[in-house]
Amino acid sequence: MSDGSLLVVRTEVAAPSDRPLFDDWDGKEHLPQAFPAFQAKRAWRCWSKLDPSVHYAFYELSGTDTALAIVHSAENKHLGSLSEEAWGGRVTRTRDAIEIVQALPHSD
Repeated sequence: MSDGSLLVVRTEVAAPSDRPLFDDWDGKEHLPQAFPAFQAKRAWRCWSKLDPSVHYAFYELSGTDTALAIVHSAENKHLGSLSEEAWGGRVTRTRDAIEIVQALPHSD
């Protein structure tokens, strides 16, 4: 049984000089735009401690169907075009829709 799902966006920011700029843009513009557009329950972002070029954004959603619909939505395409305008080929992004099948502690 599913406990919800996550949309995970993995971004690689190759140039160290772009990382502070990307962090500022994603924190002030992109995540605040995507959160309501995706109707997420919660959203958060992280930088990898193993690979400093890797940034993750997580969007908690009500179910896998919702996550899959968002990946293919016009809103996601629009947000992707804004990212492309801001960053061009300086960042690469991948998205994944994952189903939560177990979480501890259980919240019931």
